[in-house]
Amino acid sequence: MPDPAPVDSPLWVGIDLGTQGVRAVLVDGAGAVLGSGSAPLESDVRAGERHEQDPADWWRATCIATRAALAGRGERPVGGVSIDSTSGTLVVQDAQGHAAGPALMYDDRRAAAEAARVQDEGAELWTALGYRMQASWALPKVAWLVARDAVPAGHRLAHQADHIGARLAGHPLPTDWSHALKTGYDLLGDAWPTAVLDRLGIDPAVLPPVVAPGERVAVVAAAGAEESGIPAGTPIVAGMTDGCAAQVATAALAPGQWCSALGTTLVLKGSTRDLLHDPSGAVYCHRNPDGGWLPGGASSTGAGVLASDLPGADLDALTERARERGVPAGATYPLAGRGERFPFVADGAEGFDVGGPADPDPVARFQRVAHGVAYVERLAFDVLAALGADVSGPVTATGGASRNDWWTQLRADVLQRPVAVPEHAGSAIGSAVLAAAPPGRLAATAAEMVRMRRRFEPDPSRADELTDGYGRLVDALHDRGWLEPEFSKATFRAVQDGNVALLNSETAGGGAS
Repeated sequence: MPDPAPVDSPLWVGIDLGTQGVRAVLVDGAGAVLGSGSAPLESDVRAGERHEQDPADWWRATCIATRAALAGRGERPVGGVSIDSTSGTLVVQDAQGHAAGPALMYDDRRAAAEAARVQDEGAELWTALGYRMQASWALPKVAWLVARDAVPAGHRLAHQADHIGARLAGHPLPTDWSHALKTGYDLLGDAWPTAVLDRLGIDPAVLPPVVAPGERVAVVAAAGAEESGIPAGTPIVAGMTDGCAAQVATAALAPGQWCSALGTTLVLKGSTRDLLHDPSGAVYCHRNPDGGWLPGGASSTGAGVLASDLPGADLDALTERARERGVPAGATYPLAGRGERFPFVADGAEGFDVGGPADPDPVARFQRVAHGVAYVERLAFDVLAALGADVSGPVTATGGASRNDWWTQLRADVLQRPVAVPEHAGSAIGSAVLAAAPPGRLAATAAEMVRMRRRFEPDPSRADELTDGYGRLVDALHDRGWLEPEFSKATFRAVQDGNVALLNSETAGGGAS
């Protein structure tokens, strides 16, 4: 655990703009949370594809959250504030930084028709960057808005975090390359892709300047200070997306280190020296402010299946009974809906059971789901390894399921690597760390500020039995045709056996450049 911070040292503010609410934290240089606050947000969701929010509501909720977080700071100085937000959310704002209408949220899909054109016009660049444009991403939304003359002269587009930063500063701010990824920013060339934008009929002037996450971009103005409670003159530091900020809060920022968030769904993020190229589009990479890349993927599987499989169940009681049992004869592929996006892409995927029909006993059902989730997590790491990622380092677990020690120990045993659980987690914490980090020292600062609650060591005596269960699930996924053809059963056996030479020969052309 870090040593306590000096009582006169600066404090750091992190603001997380989520879908359902805003959270703010006040953190000292040793990672101690000295204050926190939150406020809810409302959404306007219509027709299954439109999702809007009122940017004025973002500001109202931010001020409630920050005032609560800073209520007990006394006279201690605030060294900086950084803001994260949902990736792909956009708002049109005027020259003073005021919103000109509702925001199009990260999952708004009304630009689906534009997405295909955006993908085609920039296919060469998107391939070089290792991803495919998707309907909910920001650049298709930009094309949709421009085509409808919804960006008047003198106006420009801003990401969610940039807009709240502008309210604090009193004027428009640059964006960061993390938020700009889904808006089509060329992370390799460090520039907006003007040739692609020209083909799409988008004037680059409607897009903001781009800086590195962690760069100081402004200070809190008097008006912003009066409403937010953040002292005037406090430096505003360029942020990152909520997913990247959550990764910062785990300190998994050096090559080989990974974080795994298990809640309703499973999300993995890590650090690599080289850009990964995933032909399937399941994995894409943000840039690491320290250098290198931050690859990740979000699965549709996770603990959410328990809500439908075991509605109203006492999971704590089931856990205590599960401790007394060994490895179950089967496992559940834990997909609640239809379609998978990581560690493989299969629009027709559905949940199923391996090893015979599911036992109706609630304890057995819970066991099979817990094992199935752990097996999918291991498959995700094997896919990342097959793409060329270093997955040798430790794993940090976050999300609601990380509070279940039995389940977390199972995950360590299935992965056969240590799994650590932080004392505090969440995107707001990561934003506070980013605010505190000097340029080029994000990983080092996170290592100083992130506190771990517990470390789970793998049990080698369980490795063979759990690997057999994992292999049965992989076989079942292959038999259904859902895994990519280049990832053969032999490939995954090679990963399990540590045979990197075989792995690289079988996945040639799909790894990192």
